[in-house]
Amino acid sequence: MASVERFEDLVAWQKARQLRREIYRMTREDKLRREIDYKSQVKRAAVSAMSNIAEGFERGSRAEFFHTLSISKGSCAEVRSLLYVALDAGYIDATTFERLNSQAIEVNRLIGGLRAAVGRQRDEARATH
Repeated sequence: MASVERFEDLVAWQKARQLRREIYRMTREDKLRREIDYKSQVKRAAVSAMSNIAEGFERGSRAEFFHTLSISKGSCAEVRSLLYVALDAGYIDATTFERLNSQAIEVNRLIGGLRAAVGRQRDEARATH
């Protein structure tokens, strides 16, 4: 983690960015044209998953980074839940659902791993003080 100097270098952020891009692409589909509330909610959740990684990284505190990663992980779960809404409402087909849900699962796993590492660093720093 010490070698990472910018949030853009974090794989979790890079993958969250890719997921956000795909969610935005999905919301441009004709079936979602009139679903303004849904589109707004899923886009906000995808942006939150990505942005909270960056925000926490830049705050400089392991405790704050851990906290924002928890928020990011929750936002990623919200994206997944909203993908089920889209599938159930017929906004997306099963293939699109599987592709986007797999991406969201990967992002969630990466955020979880990063969160665990940051938590260990936070705990080690507390133990030395």
